[in-house]
Amino acid sequence: MSQVDISNVNAAEQALARADAAYARYDIEGLITDLSAAIRGFTAADEKCRAAMACVRLGDVLANGLGNLTAARAWFARARRLVADEPPCLEQGWVAVAAMGCEVDDPDELLAAAELALGLARRFGEVSLETKALADAGLAHVQAGRINEGMALLDEAMALACGPAEPSDAVAKSVCSFFTACYYTADFERAGSWADLFRRQGLIGPAVGTPVFLSSHCDSVQATLLMELGRWTEAEAVLADAKAAFEAAMPSPAWHPDIALADLRVRQGRLVEAEALLLGKDHSIQALLPAVRLHLARGDLDLARAVATRGMRVMRDDHVRVAELLTALVDIELSAGDLDAARAAAAELSSRLPSAIPTLSARASAAQARVMVAEDRLDDAIEELERAVDELDARRVPWLRATLLFDLAATRERAGDAAGARGDASAARAIVAALDVEVMPRPTAFAAAAIADATPAATTPAAAELRRDGKWWEVGSGGTSVRLPDSKGLRYLAELVQRPGVEQHVLDLVDRIEGVDGAGGVDRRRLGDAGEVLDAQARQEYRRRIEDLRTEADDALLAGRLDEAEARQVELDQLVTQLAQAFGLGGRERKAGSAVERARLNVTRALRAAIAKLLDAMPGPAAVLDRNVRTGIYCRYDPADGDEIRWVVET
Repeated sequence: MSQVDISNVNAAEQALARADAAYARYDIEGLITDLSAAIRGFTAADEKCRAAMACVRLGDVLANGLGNLTAARAWFARARRLVADEPPCLEQGWVAVAAMGCEVDDPDELLAAAELALGLARRFGEVSLETKALADAGLAHVQAGRINEGMALLDEAMALACGPAEPSDAVAKSVCSFFTACYYTADFERAGSWADLFRRQGLIGPAVGTPVFLSSHCDSVQATLLMELGRWTEAEAVLADAKAAFEAAMPSPAWHPDIALADLRVRQGRLVEAEALLLGKDHSIQALLPAVRLHLARGDLDLARAVATRGMRVMRDDHVRVAELLTALVDIELSAGDLDAARAAAAELSSRLPSAIPTLSARASAAQARVMVAEDRLDDAIEELERAVDELDARRVPWLRATLLFDLAATRERAGDAAGARGDASAARAIVAALDVEVMPRPTAFAAAAIADATPAATTPAAAELRRDGKWWEVGSGGTSVRLPDSKGLRYLAELVQRPGVEQHVLDLVDRIEGVDGAGGVDRRRLGDAGEVLDAQARQEYRRRIEDLRTEADDALLAGRLDEAEARQVELDQLVTQLAQAFGLGGRERKAGSAVERARLNVTRALRAAIAKLLDAMPGPAAVLDRNVRTGIYCRYDPADGDEIRWVVET
């Protein structure tokens, strides 16, 4: 080695020492600077293996410290190129499994890399690398639908993690792959049984760095279980604690709790909060499904379809996660009125569905049944739903069982079987009564809810109805009816009455009533505190441009155009920051002219004006609305048990 090479190596080693010190104090900027210097020094000295390992470390910092997967993948690709032509060595194994398993889109790619690393680990006797390779291979098998084979490999990896493997980032990433597999397969018992061992080993806990990161992942899996059990308040508390613990220990976002909490917020109908939690996490595979559900709940079918399609393209042969996206795509196409596209999605779902995940099979059956209902094949839909209900363990997933029963009741009612519909609806309501959930309207469950509500009670309140007729609203109660001209206030009111007891953010109300229009480019001046008016179209243009950029970045990565991918990521980060500011996020105090505040004022005035008109026209029934409609940033119609009037919206 020449004197110049020795000098470069010495400089690189000094940079690595500084990087270790920066890591200890969690100085991200210093860590990036020092690792970059080490890469330059080792590369200049032609120390390719050492340069590659520094690239891996830098990629880890960018992925897990800054959440920039695009830049991280570029450094991982550079590391692979550096060692590609070297004789067999451990560095080739470490480079192959550099990324966290849950952040590799294609299970075939993940499996090939894991098998390469596994061979090298066993050849050179490196237990930590063997642990990571086994865990990634197991996750890849699970995602490809080979559940039993994958879980066996993951159990073997976890045995090494709790035994001979030295605690390290590689072992931590192995545990992350394990939790990811448990999350997607709803194998909560396996996750719980290993979690106790992880805590005793110190792999998960409140300590800064890897333990608190893995603890947040473990808590997110536990919260997902609580959601399936219908214990939503408890799930929210677990996620809030996990998020607080993570952010107290680390200066970076709590990815796993935020994504799981976003999923819960979509279920609760709190869509603006869900969007805020998902902002900037569009690159995460785990965020895809909550994002699709968010856009579908908001009624933005084009954006929901675009996110689902992107996910299916990048994950390719991932049967588990693609199947979840396909169930959502069926509903997207049915909501869009495209029965042929819904049939195609349902057919692909049937061909890709893993058989060993009961919860996923049940959701797929519900999607298939909705297609059959649209085709007027009611008997087939009933048979499909009956089979799904019979195969579900009511103790493990009561909320999912209840939603299937509501769907079954609605389908029976449509087929003319009123007695059967009442029985299924009654069974569903009995399950829900024992749960801590907020029942949101479902496209195929409205009839079941009406049947269940029609069950005779000791004192039945009189009904008051809102029904839109073009440019007018017909309001009726007790044989009296009036016609009122259409207004935003009446439309806001109808939205609240249709979802009793559910908080709705004012921006969600504005989007649903005023609509969103994705035409044209992004006008950044129409967002934020300086905006002249609340503009739903501007927010929507941002959302769609962000999705377009993510698609372009993914395509560039797949094609190896790393510079282009990073350029798209830079613009993505800018747009995400600006959209966050528009919603008053990032710790900024909301000003009087902010989008949220303007929406609060406008929606409150419109609602109160509409209720005032109803009070003039029908004082008695409208007084119930006056008492029970809550306004503010979150609005809610909260009927009381003793109300003499029950308001409904006729569609």
